[in-house]
Amino acid sequence: MRYGRGRQIPDAEGDMTPMIDMTFQLIAFFMILINFSEGDQNQLIRLPASELAKPPDTAPAYPITLQMTSKGTVFYGVEEYTLDGIVPILLVEKQLVERRGGDYRDTTVIIRADRYAKTGRVQELIRTCQSVGLEKFTLRAKQEST
Repeated sequence: MRYGRGRQIPDAEGDMTPMIDMTFQLIAFFMILINFSEGDQNQLIRLPASELAKPPDTAPAYPITLQMTSKGTVFYGVEEYTLDGIVPILLVEKQLVERRGGDYRDTTVIIRADRYAKTGRVQELIRTCQSVGLEKFTLRAKQEST
């Protein structure tokens, strides 16, 4: 038996195109399914249940989400404010809408009040928003299954 110099076998390289295609398809899939509206929700707020609650037909043009705790303080984003402390924030939001070319009268204030928040405090929050010039409001509640 003779042993000779063997031929060199080239290194095997896999085609990465199908793997890259699948990765981009997964990214597109999850981008479509992600729900950004839950990002505005604070887990400290427990919404009241209501049989009359229903999802809105259309999304508001310029939403401002305010979340009232059972103590009566207001969360805007991750910051907690008193009712008087939220006024400068609302004025800034109003100006931002106008800078974007919108009309601040189209701004909808979404109030997510805790089920144990006092009704009078929610009304004070509405009056505070009205003093700034915001007139459209939506109150959120958890839809009760029948």
